[in-house]
Amino acid sequence: MSPRDSVLSINDLSTRFGDTWIHRHVDLDVERGEMVALVGGSGSGKTTLLRQMIGLLAPTQGAIRLFGEPLFGGGVERERALRRRFGVLFQHGALFSSFSVYDNIAFPLRELRTLDEAMIRDLVMLKLDLVELLPRHALLMPAELSGGMVKRVALARALALEPELLLLDEPTAGLDPDRSDNFVRLIRVLGRELGLTVVLITHDLDTLTALATRVAVLGDQRILGFASLDEIIHIEHPFIRNFFLSERSRRPPGSH
Repeated sequence: MSPRDSVLSINDLSTRFGDTWIHRHVDLDVERGEMVALVGGSGSGKTTLLRQMIGLLAPTQGAIRLFGEPLFGGGVERERALRRRFGVLFQHGALFSSFSVYDNIAFPLRELRTLDEAMIRDLVMLKLDLVELLPRHALLMPAELSGGMVKRVALARALALEPELLLLDEPTAGLDPDRSDNFVRLIRVLGRELGLTVVLITHDLDTLTALATRVAVLGDQRILGFASLDEIIHIEHPFIRNFFLSERSRRPPGSH
């Protein structure tokens, strides 16, 4: 598959902050319908790479393409139209604390400036139902939500504009095992029903095992491996061996 056919294509990307190189010559191609997990040790540049994928940070060199188009350049309107095609779930939800659940989900819809309030209301209620929340939850403020509900509201907002690509930063961080399992199930179901392509950063082996069709391992300033989980765990590298096969793993990758 050529970069032009990929949903997300990163080519020869390098990132430097001052004299420190974070990435060198990173290549990554995500195909439509995939769920790709990005893992790496602390300081490996996972969050920096995610910020670059969503256009918040430009790489020092190299290119990022979404849906075959350059992410950076081409004018404000072109970039804005491109970014409407993906949604982002940030690690801690990043809900607007002074907005109700309803207004948080409505925010990206109102930013379009093309929908009337009746249509926005219908869409907000649809998204709430999509993430298995009730209409009465629309009236709550973020401070009144449990950790699991914050994740679901943030996911509803990420899906508000019906994106083709969904990017998730530690989607199960802070959740207890039951809520984590339920949220992973929801992501898997929505990915299938909505035809989403998903890229997620995670350090949780259970989340990775349940969702990822391929795994990209970031380390030593590069992609150490990009393959199925079964193939990744056979790569001889200290980080890969420790992350996937150490005794601290709750259960071996691939077991359920």
